[in-house]
Amino acid sequence: MSGANPEKRTFSAAGGRPPIHTRGRAALNAPPLFDTAEGAGAAALRMRIAEIIGNVEVARSVQRHAAGLVELDRSRRAPVPAEARATFAAGCWDNPFMARFPTVGRIQRFAPALDTLIAPDAVIERLEVGFAWSEGPVWDAAAGRLLFSDIPRNAIIEWSEAAGARIWMQPSGYTGVAYYGKEPGSNGLAFDDRGRLHACEHGDRRISRLEPNGGKKTVADSFQGKRLNSPNDLAFHSNGNLYFTDPAYGLHHRYEDPDRELDFCGVYLVRPGEREPLLLTDELRNPNGLAFTPDEKHLYVTQSNPERAVVMRYPLNADGTLGAGKVFQDLTAYAPEMPGLPDGMTVDRRGNVFTTGPGGVWALDPDGAALGRVETGERIANLCWGGDGAELYLCSHGWLCRLRTLTNGPIPVAAA
Repeated sequence: MSGANPEKRTFSAAGGRPPIHTRGRAALNAPPLFDTAEGAGAAALRMRIAEIIGNVEVARSVQRHAAGLVELDRSRRAPVPAEARATFAAGCWDNPFMARFPTVGRIQRFAPALDTLIAPDAVIERLEVGFAWSEGPVWDAAAGRLLFSDIPRNAIIEWSEAAGARIWMQPSGYTGVAYYGKEPGSNGLAFDDRGRLHACEHGDRRISRLEPNGGKKTVADSFQGKRLNSPNDLAFHSNGNLYFTDPAYGLHHRYEDPDRELDFCGVYLVRPGEREPLLLTDELRNPNGLAFTPDEKHLYVTQSNPERAVVMRYPLNADGTLGAGKVFQDLTAYAPEMPGLPDGMTVDRRGNVFTTGPGGVWALDPDGAALGRVETGERIANLCWGGDGAELYLCSHGWLCRLRTLTNGPIPVAAA
């Protein structure tokens, strides 16, 4: 959200990224987002965040996690003595499965096949804490960093192993001056084959594209003359087709919002060079995450509905439209028992599906059988592949977590 007398600053991002503009209280060249070297600063930090956000639920969430900030910051920043490195030189230090951050949660194993995807001794690392609601992660291979949305804060955060977390763009999804609601910011993020960042913007109700000069262009904001609800997640096909979901979660009053113009929630396609989206299906009341099979012949779409918490699988026709969908996995029975619903998802190169859902991230084989569940102890909204392609980054409510796997997924890389 914007404040009076906005302050504009610019900065050149790593990896040759264009200058990005920000306004209001956030500055891109500011110190790390959670710089809590002094323990006494933790209380002041959480109170300041609560003031900025102005949301009781968010403030309580931040308060719940603030106690871990000092511990996390020290574990990330403390130099490792040379003698300690020598002690680990026999192989422990360079073991990719060794946790270098605090660990959380557990991994539930339903079938032996999960051991081929996630090592029996794998752990979930908690990289950062204190976010309002983390979402929409994407790995930026050119800069060696993760970008993800903090929706209530109306910001995109960047994280790297070396520098930790910083606000990278603010505002990210709402550029108005009046209060919009609890979820004004960007949600899903994705790079196209030219390395341009695309964002689902709740408050501005559009899909935007970041241009080389640092400005934005609108890719889609309406359907047949009516404004979209609040684009949620997006995925690019290798032919350049852009697919996105449009539930009503980002509207101030959600499905009952008086400013809502469409009476349905759709899954859409935008072809390269076109502005008008093509409606593919409106059969889902709460369409959310989406991902392709490795051969790109099918599209998965999750539905965040406690009465029908399903992962759908649709065949792709030659023209990019969808055939009749089938339920790939039904998690409805678990919705009353565990926090969370099907939301973001990703697929590895073998065709295994990793989808958020009740209790955490469900690992499903290519036929939809449940192999296990990754649980951080908090709701998990979304995830993506990063690093060398074998790391899963998890946006888990107020946390950013990471899980090293034995498999790997596609990393978006700009075409030469």
